[in-house]
Amino acid sequence: MKEDFTSPISFIKGKFAINNQAKISIFDLGFTRSYGVFEFLRTYNLKPFLLEDHLQRLFKSAKILGIKHNFKFNYLKKLIFTLIKKNKHLKSELNIRIFLTGGESHDFLFSQKPNLYILITPLKKLPESYYSKGVKIITKNFHRDFPQAKSLNYSMLIKFLKEAKRKKATEVLLVNNQEILEGATSNFFAVIKGRVITPPSNKILEGITRKFILHLLKKYRFPYQERKLLISEIKDFQECFLTATNKEILPVVQIDNFKINNGKPGIITLKLRELFYKETNERH
Repeated sequence: MKEDFTSPISFIKGKFAINNQAKISIFDLGFTRSYGVFEFLRTYNLKPFLLEDHLQRLFKSAKILGIKHNFKFNYLKKLIFTLIKKNKHLKSELNIRIFLTGGESHDFLFSQKPNLYILITPLKKLPESYYSKGVKIITKNFHRDFPQAKSLNYSMLIKFLKEAKRKKATEVLLVNNQEILEGATSNFFAVIKGRVITPPSNKILEGITRKFILHLLKKYRFPYQERKLLISEIKDFQECFLTATNKEILPVVQIDNFKINNGKPGIITLKLRELFYKETNERH
């Protein structure tokens, strides 16, 4: 590996590699069939946030999709910390993407062993105006196969997100049989009569940030509930927000053509953002 003090260093099939020199096989089932799982996390003060939760979900996703592997929890954990050290030259917080694919297959169906890739990139933050002014989202009728697995297959979600971008929206809210499920790349929360409501975990991907927000709601004694949330209840939303690794807590002020809280971020959303940063600073 040649020295490069500008490019990130990642981990590709057992070796460290500079991003702009990294190569993967065109026979990898992650490429040919979108057969694989992944995790996406970030650092605060160059420490990986909720790393153990992310690794546990990675293993859970692999089990759901039948990807058998021999990677140990502590091995991946040490590898992440090693990569953070190797990327100190970037002088930036980091995004960390862990990919576990089905592996290389010349019949394009079956392989002997999975492949592990860990991609490091500098953290890219959303515009501050998204947080101060809030964002618009659109709804689409769709539910993901194996929603509790974080799969590589984002084909329909990317199609929807392209439509959202054309409509000057930031995210797509997935709805099935009038039931609000989750965002294409996030989890969803609404406030009704002062109570924070989020859809139950049995039909969605259990977001790591979502789990952390539920912890904050309990710790700071906010009224909250996990329950079925219907699109017809949108008229009752006092405020709502999205949660995700790259979004943290993102205020939503418009769903399709319906404005929430007169188009302004809500008080509870802003308070939770304040507590979120307080907790992340204390942990790191």
